[in-house]
Amino acid sequence: MRNVPLGDFDHLPTEVLAIATDYPPGYLLPAHEHRRAQFLYAATGTMLVETTDGAWTVPGERAVLIPPGTRHQVRMLDVRTSSLYIEPAAVPWWPHSCRVVDVGPMLRELVLSAADLEATYAAESRDQALVSLILFELSALTEVSLHIPLPHSTPLVELSRRYLAAPDLAVRNTDWARTVAMSERTFARRFREETGMSAAAWRAKARLLASVPLLHHQNVAQVAAALGYSTPAAFSYAFHRAFGVAPSTLRNRPVAHSRPPVLGPDV
Repeated sequence: MRNVPLGDFDHLPTEVLAIATDYPPGYLLPAHEHRRAQFLYAATGTMLVETTDGAWTVPGERAVLIPPGTRHQVRMLDVRTSSLYIEPAAVPWWPHSCRVVDVGPMLRELVLSAADLEATYAAESRDQALVSLILFELSALTEVSLHIPLPHSTPLVELSRRYLAAPDLAVRNTDWARTVAMSERTFARRFREETGMSAAAWRAKARLLASVPLLHHQNVAQVAAALGYSTPAAFSYAFHRAFGVAPSTLRNRPVAHSRPPVLGPDV
């Protein structure tokens, strides 16, 4: 199923619904939630996923696991997705918060092939076997920790969201404290209480997350320079320390669209 609304099929007694969707560049999928667990795979581009608890950056050829009933929004940067909407009873191990995961070649091909399935499929059929294999492969995924927590109070979360959208190396705690009409000491304490991180460390990690979409179009040296790092090695070290992977591993392969992008209707 391609470029069709989930709502047209969600009522079916099908364990897994697979829907592939093409999105215009920069498209914002507004805040929504699903009854089913969602495996949201970026075949191309980068997805920026946000919930009330945090923000996740999902490079191409990776996926995010979204729990049932979790309200989330997604910014699509040149993205084609393949989603699996799964009955919660079929994945009792599903995480309770979003997780970015690596997707190996076998699972990638299975997920892409699943978009050609009908909304319903017969028991003990080839399609059922493919779905069963997908569920087995999903249970053995490896997390990539491309995540940053968000504060909970309105003034601090608004500051954080603006910074994620446009990181600025020149911003200091003094600037943020003045913006929210707090003393610098009070601001620093509140921010750490709500995120578990100092504001300075949070901004540094946010800048590293912002580098992920850039890595799709630029090499590591170019991205390091854009973020103000003295050398590519310094950027790579900071990135690996923050996320446990080298930035070069997140440079996904461009994949040509097989059809013109259309508005994604899978809310």
